[in-house]
Amino acid sequence: MDEPSATGRTTAREPEDAGQGVIDTRGLTKRYRGGQLAVDGLDLTVPAGSVFGFLGPNGSGKTTTIRMLMGLIEPTSGTARVLGRPMPRSARAVLPHVGALIEGPALYGFLSGRDNLTRYDAADPTADPRTRHARVAAALDRVGLAAAAGKKARAYSLGMKQRLGLAAALLQPRRLLVLDEPTNGLDPQGMREIRSLVRELASDGTTVFLSSHLLDEIEQVCTHAAVMVQGRLITQGAVADLAAGARGRLVVTTPDTGDAARVLKERGVGDVVVAEDRVTAEPPEGELADLNAALVSAGVRVRGFGVERASLEDAFVALTGEGFDVTG
Repeated sequence: MDEPSATGRTTAREPEDAGQGVIDTRGLTKRYRGGQLAVDGLDLTVPAGSVFGFLGPNGSGKTTTIRMLMGLIEPTSGTARVLGRPMPRSARAVLPHVGALIEGPALYGFLSGRDNLTRYDAADPTADPRTRHARVAAALDRVGLAAAAGKKARAYSLGMKQRLGLAAALLQPRRLLVLDEPTNGLDPQGMREIRSLVRELASDGTTVFLSSHLLDEIEQVCTHAAVMVQGRLITQGAVADLAAGARGRLVVTTPDTGDAARVLKERGVGDVVVAEDRVTAEPPEGELADLNAALVSAGVRVRGFGVERASLEDAFVALTGEGFDVTG
């Protein structure tokens, strides 16, 4: 049963702390009618206080997973726990502590951005109506929409609608924020602002679960990540550890890219790629100094030579043998 606070606000009872991750799934599976297997035996653990990137190409099962976590659809088999409670059975206890933006915000186009947020806030039984105006104003300001608060939502760009949906998720303090492709439709400046906001929320103690098909986005903002491909979990862990598990790329900077590529291939170096004044390749097993000497002996003017640190993209390609959007 919900209990009134000292300020008169009704608060949902805190979910039980089972000593697990903020999100835990075991064997979570969703098979749709017709036999389509959208999520296949997912074992996922999201640490408290992390910014957790849920990474995969479009159609890899990310949104289906999120919908199961939020109690919007039932799993075919397996279990999901959010804030220590089983979902969807405990949705009424859990969801007041979770902010979510899934598959874009649901907005009334004929209402202003401010009035849309006011409706969202009024639908929350735990929200104190006496402080509603201040809450709405603060959420709009936090996502950079204060100046457009009076504009009708139908006149908002896609990026502005994304921001408004995020503002709705931030009307109340949340222990967990779930964001499905939150930078969709945003220009580069808007993407930077959302990433900055995510980091700010995490520093305040909120766990952020962020799905994306953009490797660059995950690498810039997330502390942990999981990689999904065709409904199956490929790997999960700290972002730094995932990248460290992959080999970096040999990079030769030279105006003589054609000659450099030829020498590398002759020395048995694989995956040689020429781009402008750089030649990249898989690092060789032997001494790098010997390879550099071979380039110089062949008359290649070497301006730079070394192995770059592996990126999350390198790790993904190593794990799956394929790539997908890096920056959108």
